Amino acid sequence: MSEIIKPENIVYEKTKVMTDKVMHYCPGCGHGTAHKMVAEAIEDLGIQNETIGVTPVGCSVLAYYYFAVDMQEAAHGRATAVATGIKRVMPEKYVFTYQGDGDLAAIGTAETIHACNRGENILIVFINNGIYGMTGGQMAPTTLEGMKSSTSPYGRDLKTMGNPLKISELVAQLEGTYYVTRHSVHTPANARKAKRALKKALEYQKLNKGTCLVEIVSNCPSNWKMTPVESNKWMEEHMFPFYPLGDIKVPQQ
Repeated sequence: MSEIIKPENIVYEKTKVMTDKVMHYCPGCGHGTAHKMVAEAIEDLGIQNETIGVTPVGCSVLAYYYFAVDMQEAAHGRATAVATGIKRVMPEKYVFTYQGDGDLAAIGTAETIHACNRGENILIVFINNGIYGMTGGQMAPTTLEGMKSSTSPYGRDLKTMGNPLKISELVAQLEGTYYVTRHSVHTPANARKAKRALKKALEYQKLNKGTCLVEIVSNCPSNWKMTPVESNKWMEEHMFPFYPLGDIKVPQQ
């Protein structure tokens, strides 16, 4: 049998931590790239067989089709509660949740806050696109002031609808959080930064120091009623000033 020789100058190779299943996400959505960054971080650390992911209801409800690791479905908003149980029973595993803003910041607010406050030794991957994606574009807790949605057609009015929630800043104040950071995946450079943050957060689980949360500010072309290019530009101009990218809480040396 002749030996198969692999070229030494491979620039890109698909990660084995993602399956070949075709994704259901809308064209231009950041979920696909965010999935890829999570998967590549797992592969780089060599922990594919030691990782368990938890996905709830939302746009990422079918993520178990895409990650080639053990996955558990959770009820809407309850991913951190399910992840808590998994991690406590199997503390040697690397456990992460992958949640959108409608799931994590609305119906799952209590689970999120209390898991972070307890310092559960898990990674929370939080996708923030400022709107409910799967259910038709309703206003979410993260929807910006003046931002239009199917339930705020004239824009979010702070007097009647309250202020947008800055989840990362909120949980960073809790004693139980160890590492909290915010990134995006809309450019190659930003995606690489997000991947580095995800790798750090997974590695920190070895230390058993508390909860890590990596927020990824993303777009939603379909519900923002924009093209992918327009939505990325709008995100840069409107989302980033309110949700600035960068570390919010880093481990104390």
